[in-house]
Amino acid sequence: MMGDGVWRTMRGSAGGLTRRALLLFGLAAFAASGLPAFAASGLPARAEAPLSVVTTTGMIADAARRIGGDAVDVRALMGPGVDPHAYRQTRTDIAAMVRADLVLWHGLYLEAQMEEFLRKLGERKPVVAVAESLPREALISHVDYSDKFDPHVWMDPRLWSKVVVSVRETLSAQRPSQAEVFAANAAVYLAELEELAAYSDKVFGSVPEKARVLVTAHDAFSYFGRAHGFEVLGIQGISTQSEAGLQRVAELVDTLVDRKIGAVFVESSVSDRSVRALMEGAAAKGHKVIIGGELFSDAMGKDGTYEGTYPGMIDHNATTISRALGGDAPERGMAGRLAAGS
Repeated sequence: MMGDGVWRTMRGSAGGLTRRALLLFGLAAFAASGLPAFAASGLPARAEAPLSVVTTTGMIADAARRIGGDAVDVRALMGPGVDPHAYRQTRTDIAAMVRADLVLWHGLYLEAQMEEFLRKLGERKPVVAVAESLPREALISHVDYSDKFDPHVWMDPRLWSKVVVSVRETLSAQRPSQAEVFAANAAVYLAELEELAAYSDKVFGSVPEKARVLVTAHDAFSYFGRAHGFEVLGIQGISTQSEAGLQRVAELVDTLVDRKIGAVFVESSVSDRSVRALMEGAAAKGHKVIIGGELFSDAMGKDGTYEGTYPGMIDHNATTISRALGGDAPERGMAGRLAAGS
């Protein structure tokens, strides 16, 4: 246990924990736990207990739950509406990761505020950045950083399927006795994702070509655009931490007016302020723009709902975008499971 004096030293003048302090606290907590690195899940006394898995995002958690079934106990740190670009680990998060048998995070600089801690923790126990298993030629370069890539790979179900395989392999490595079960569960899940991709192809193919322009709060949909032949225009950059300048807003207003784009989209994990500014700017020039719907970009829907799963998230986005831009998609989505008016 840390003494009160040490703890007080780690706290900032405003009473909050600094990023450095949180990192030190996490590593100290790990050492204090007495658990040997990489060995906890292999102890005979715990052999039949579910594998304790902590994930950063809901999308990774959905894959881990579907693949692991009853053999895993999964906790996601980031829930509905949470922006992973800005998220910082809390004391509770640190304790959960330290105690877990396995930590799965996305990587590709998505969890920018957590990366230092995650990489340090990975020196002591199994911590895997599952999206970093993707080949570099499959990734889209980051517009602001030459050595980084767009992390939003889940926007293309076929690309995300490769990350799902990485989750399966990681779970199997940690619990070899369940590898066959994990493989069978993953096969079912991957088949569902292929069905989802085929549905997306169909409904997006029904959108008139001149209407295939997606305007959103931040640039999270480039993989979607590449997969389905859409032009994607984000007000902010790839990270929500980038600022939307007045010049960028003015440029997009002109684009909306000149090209007669009639719908823009808000995101569940990003403020709609900049999108509203676009609409107001277009209206001032005599062009009416509506909100085509709310999309799930960096987080899924509410827990316990279909939209709170990865397939439901993508089904919702595909259906919403297609219907708003003049395509032909059923109101309740691929399998009739979307909430009415979602």
